[in-house]
Amino acid sequence: MNARTDHDLLKRLSNQHLDALEEETIFILREVAAAFERPTLLFSGGKDSLVMLKCAEKAFGAGRIPYPLLMIDTGHNFHEVTDFRDFRAQELGAELIVRSVEDSMKRGTVRLAHPGESRNVHQSVTLLEAIDEFRFDALIGGARRDEEKARAKERIFSHRDSFGQWQPKAQRPELWTLFNTRLQPGEHFRVFPISNWTELDVWQYIEREQIALPSLYYTHKRDVVERKGLLVPVTDLTPSKDGEVVESRDVRFRTVGDITCTCPVESLAATAADIVIETLSADVSERGATRMDDKTSEASMEKRKKDGYF
Repeated sequence: MNARTDHDLLKRLSNQHLDALEEETIFILREVAAAFERPTLLFSGGKDSLVMLKCAEKAFGAGRIPYPLLMIDTGHNFHEVTDFRDFRAQELGAELIVRSVEDSMKRGTVRLAHPGESRNVHQSVTLLEAIDEFRFDALIGGARRDEEKARAKERIFSHRDSFGQWQPKAQRPELWTLFNTRLQPGEHFRVFPISNWTELDVWQYIEREQIALPSLYYTHKRDVVERKGLLVPVTDLTPSKDGEVVESRDVRFRTVGDITCTCPVESLAATAADIVIETLSADVSERGATRMDDKTSEASMEKRKKDGYF
């Protein structure tokens, strides 16, 4: 085989793989619509939720997605992401519901230990309040098993009790794509249609489908400081500390979330194709390389999920 033939073969194999993942995701999205009365799709404006939204558009058609989009806003999200969230929801004609951690703080259901504490972990409270407000019985999320160890324990249809808690040892079997969706009053499911995707799959799909993303995902200049092995963006919420050297570097975000706990990585990748190449050589997971709040046992993902986190 010559180099061109090898490339064409690899591309066909890649497309077959992405087709299979897309087909599974569309099946799950339709299954949720059929099995539940009040589902919602968690939509942050990040790459994983945009991939899910693309699959939902293929499953149902633009303007026909049969469940609202829900975003839990910490009030400290990157404006590029929230602006893109609003644009994409409007473009698709989808209903967008936004609930804020700041509103939970005003109600007294969220209390920060100190003003500078990250609000990220407190999204669980606001999420559970939104579930109670709208009586959602299924929440579709963009978590993937390759992200983190606790994520790998999740079923695609993850049962939550009446307190919104996840019990990893009490999850239901999932054989031959048969899902037990029975619920008792007050219970709900978290559903993860792209569980079986990897970060590489996501970027290959973004490249293939030409999915538009917030600009933060691609290379740009940003002031950062090095802290505990991470590049911390210098912002009003995350200022530099005494003795730290502020540098302007070429960076991009592998994942986007609350400004207070999300870090970029050094990169010159300007396109999805560039990022595919970078991802092939990455030896640290995206959360491991970019999330400050995953570095402490107190904020471990498994504990947070047991408390009702995404």
